[in-house]
Amino acid sequence: MAKYRIEIDRDACVGDGLCCDEAPETLEMDSEEKAVVKNAEGDDADTIMSAAESCPTDAISLFDTESGEKVWPED
Repeated sequence: MAKYRIEIDRDACVGDGLCCDEAPETLEMDSEEKAVVKNAEGDDADTIMSAAESCPTDAISLFDTESGEKVWPED
């Protein structure tokens, strides 16, 4: 089971692709050059966190799958 539920704000995504470079088994760019989740369990949890942290617009939100609490970005 995935450690994180991943949400991507498509309006905030600027399509620079850093997240996909960080977690290529989890994230990919779609035909509109926006990040999408291709496999929530594709990379390990640390790699997914690094990908979310690399987003210049904080378009990627991570939620703990057990508690439901938002863990990134920090409010």
